[in-house]
Amino acid sequence: MPATGRKRVARVAAIVAIACGLVVAGAMLASEFLFRQPLVEACHATANGIRTELPLEEAQNAALISAVSVRRGLPPRAASIALATAYQESGLRNIDYGHLDSVGLFQQRPSQGWGTVEQIQDPYYATGRFYTALVKVPGYTGMDIAAAAQRVQLSADGSAYSQHESNARVLASALTGQKPAAFSCDFQPTEQRGATTTADLSAELAKAYGNERGRVTGATVGQGGNDGLSVKNTAALVLDVPVRTGEGRFGWSVAQWSVAYAKRFGIASISYGGRTWTADRSKDGWRTDQAAAPTRVRIVVGSPSRPG
Repeated sequence: MPATGRKRVARVAAIVAIACGLVVAGAMLASEFLFRQPLVEACHATANGIRTELPLEEAQNAALISAVSVRRGLPPRAASIALATAYQESGLRNIDYGHLDSVGLFQQRPSQGWGTVEQIQDPYYATGRFYTALVKVPGYTGMDIAAAAQRVQLSADGSAYSQHESNARVLASALTGQKPAAFSCDFQPTEQRGATTTADLSAELAKAYGNERGRVTGATVGQGGNDGLSVKNTAALVLDVPVRTGEGRFGWSVAQWSVAYAKRFGIASISYGGRTWTADRSKDGWRTDQAAAPTRVRIVVGSPSRPG
């Protein structure tokens, strides 16, 4: 084939490739903007002008670590230290391997008295053991995060925790309830899973926040029975977590914990303190909702609708 012919074929092939790329990109954008569905499932928190992003699994573990600090009545600084530690040790994943006999979120070692492998692989147990050790460190609330983490972990390189301080502080600020409406997740909504999932959600809330503060009530709600921007669905089930006067941080901690676990439990919407988050509009985050009461976190489990 002459050189001019080869050039012409190459130009045509390039044009076709570009056209195909534009079609694919256009279809992806149409999917996201027309149907408001995220292309990547992930969570993010924003505080003090800093935005932190992380996958769903890691977000759930971050929410769990923060919830246990709230349950124990610890200051948000404790959650920041624990989160920075888990970032460094496991990438906020509950892994079953590590250096020597280390396992779990904090890479605790059975041979060093942290518990059995089975116990340490329970994230609630592991987190509780971390906080038990942390509160024994004199003046930990006034120490650098890395220094406090090192006093607990006795790591080979304690300075490594400092690289996660910014992300840990942002997550702790949101997930302990210091920063309202600062945490959100983007994902494809799940279908309603029924009362079994609602019971599992109740149990998980009780584990995270304790039986006393984590009291929840379940009820079937009929058409129009939900508030404001909450999903209207005759099959929806509602969990109400009561929030006492003066415990707004607790309320926002529960509300944002619920966002982290929304995919897992098929949560359609969460309403609290003048804001509502809905799974089918997850990319919009927390929207203003004057009907969302400050006296309880309302969690609706059910098939998402398409509110405006």
